[in-house]
Amino acid sequence: MAKEIIRCGWCIGKPLYEQYHAEEWGFPVYDDQKQFEFLVLESAQAGLSWYTILQRREGYRKAFANFDYKKVAKFPQSRVEELMLDASIIRNRLKIEATVNNAQRFLEVQKEFGTFSKYIWSFVGGKPIVNKHESLRSVPATTAESDALAKDMKKRGFKFLGSTTLYAHMQATGLVNDHVLDCHRYKKCK
Repeated sequence: MAKEIIRCGWCIGKPLYEQYHAEEWGFPVYDDQKQFEFLVLESAQAGLSWYTILQRREGYRKAFANFDYKKVAKFPQSRVEELMLDASIIRNRLKIEATVNNAQRFLEVQKEFGTFSKYIWSFVGGKPIVNKHESLRSVPATTAESDALAKDMKKRGFKFLGSTTLYAHMQATGLVNDHVLDCHRYKKCK
C-alpha cells in the first residue's frame, strides 16, 4: 500500500498547484533569469490568485521574451500596446509597464552587484531561512527581510513589488523555506 504524500495545504486539489509545489516552490534559485521570471509573475499576481498566474505562465513566457530581462528592458511603448491586447496575460497597463521598468532596474542591480542573485540573497545572509511552521496559519505575509527588500527595491525604482509580493517571491525562490514541517518537500528545501 502506497504511503500518502503530505503536502502544504495550499496546493492540494489542483494538479497545476501540486506540480508547482513539488517541482519549484521553495527550492533555492540562484539563476538570474529564473529570478526575473518569478519577479514578473509575482508582480502580475498582485491582487489576483497565484493559480490565475500559473495558468497564464506560458502566455507570460511568450509575451516577455522567455523572461529575457535584457530584451524586456528594451521593449518600446508599441510593444506595451501590443501586450495590452494579449489575452494570454493579465492586461493591466501598470503591471505591463512595471515589468519593462523592472527589467531595466534588474540590469542596474546586476551591474552594481555582479548578479541579481547576489543582491537578493544578501537580504537573507546568503542562505535560505528555514522556518518551522506546523500549519499554514503560522506562515506570515511579510517579514523584516521582505520589508527591507521591498524598501530597497522601491528606492531603486522597482514597481509592483511591495513586501507581501516580495515575501511570496522569497518563498517561491527558496530564500525562505515555508513548507510546513510535515510536508514531504520540507527537508528537500532545507
